[in-house]
Amino acid sequence: MPKSKKTHKPRRIKTAPKKCYFCEEKRTPSFKEVSYLQRFITERGKIISRSRTGLCSKHQNGLARNIKYARHLALLPFVAN
Repeated sequence: MPKSKKTHKPRRIKTAPKKCYFCEEKRTPSFKEVSYLQRFITERGKIISRSRTGLCSKHQNGLARNIKYARHLALLPFVAN
């Protein structure tokens, strides 16, 4: 008799709220506002993906650009200590 294949449960992916933070607040990401940028960075210093933050593509691209600029100006660290 052939062995039956085991079926795996599909993994549940954590989804973020579908509302963009910057669209709701009618703001744009800025490298000067470090406290807002830190909300979208992990404790290791990585930029959190769009699927986890819930941002629209326009603001996610601007956020990444401003985080990189703030790192270049030494307002944010490149990596955690």
